[in-house]
Amino acid sequence: MSTASKVTLASTIAGTIGIVYFVHWAQTAEKAAMHAGVIRDMEQQRIKKERQADFEMQRQLEEEYKKTQQVHDSTG
Repeated sequence: MSTASKVTLASTIAGTIGIVYFVHWAQTAEKAAMHAGVIRDMEQQRIKKERQADFEMQRQLEEEYKKTQQVHDSTG
């Protein structure tokens, strides 16, 4: 094998290894980003449920207070 063909073969192998490594790295990074998005969505859903529960509790308390207290409209 000539020197030129050895250099060509070596550079082709190195290029192929580089491309395979880059694709693997890109897939790993994309997977991590997607997982972070899922975690963020789950956290947002948890916060939304907590806020909804707080709202329901406040509404129940308001109804209970309206039953026991006389409320007048102060506008106008």
